[in-house]
Amino acid sequence: MNVAIVGASGAVGQEFLRILDERNFPIDNLVLFGSSRSAGSKYTFRGKEHEVKLLQHGDDFKGIDIVFASAGAGTSQEFAEDITKFGAVMIDNSSAFRMEEDVPLVVPECNAEDALVRPRGIIANPNCTTIMMVVVLKPIEQLSHIRRIHVSSYQSASGAGAAAMAELEQQYHELLETGEVKTISKFPHQLAYNVIPQIDKMLENDYTKEEMKMFHETRKIMHSDVRVSATCVRVSSLRSHSESVWIETEKPLSVDEVRAAIAAAPGITLKDDAQNYVYPMPLESAGKDDVYVGRVRKDLADDNGITLWLTGDQIRKGAALNAVQIAEFLVEVGNVK
Repeated sequence: MNVAIVGASGAVGQEFLRILDERNFPIDNLVLFGSSRSAGSKYTFRGKEHEVKLLQHGDDFKGIDIVFASAGAGTSQEFAEDITKFGAVMIDNSSAFRMEEDVPLVVPECNAEDALVRPRGIIANPNCTTIMMVVVLKPIEQLSHIRRIHVSSYQSASGAGAAAMAELEQQYHELLETGEVKTISKFPHQLAYNVIPQIDKMLENDYTKEEMKMFHETRKIMHSDVRVSATCVRVSSLRSHSESVWIETEKPLSVDEVRAAIAAAPGITLKDDAQNYVYPMPLESAGKDDVYVGRVRKDLADDNGITLWLTGDQIRKGAALNAVQIAEFLVEVGNVK
């Protein structure tokens, strides 16, 4: 494969390099692209140094088979035609195309086959919180159709990028040194020693864009009429998101059958022994590929309800890993071009 990464210097771009190497993805030639700020930077991949090229309009993507794009929605929209016009598959990590009818939105554990029909040559990578949730919903949906989901997310600084992670660390340094936070740029309020009940812009219905993404994307990925109500919260952990999820199914399910289905599903690690204080936490899911699940129990307010806790690495399964898994599926079935 001839592979390109757009946004190679960002947190997700760097994770692409690590994951492609770890998973031995078949690459003959690798090309890195970035903004004027990152152009000229050099990164080593499989023993060879690669210099980041300036992303610009033209024919630079001629001969490229797969492009992993993670440079923001505006960049993806501006350069999509340049990226795909010679036949490259664009796997886009931004929100630019997720809800477009002619662009598949794919989580391989749930709907890998959707990636085979891509009229515009683009496959969208879902929002991080949606990815992790639907991986866990899939085995439950196979037991009984899910009618409603209520979810509260606990999202780390990593969800806002490398600069946001650095800002959180800087805030803690400032508090220790002066007792006062002076650096507030990437978040609407101080995040250190705090939680912020807002991620992304607030919409007219008083839900945020992040919360509405979970509503719409879940339905598209699962080809379902499920209704999703979300509250997304930024917490002061550095990496890995967590979610508390309440699920209502058409028929009542036992905790044992839900646990068994989750334990057998791909991409999930069940860690659930509540009586002995065994449950997953973001500290241990950071840097890992799987979504970790625990605290599975009956919902006391709904006879057809199950509630559970999950946590997963936002930069890996929530972004770069999911995109690489999409590419692996296309290579496996011979459907890259």
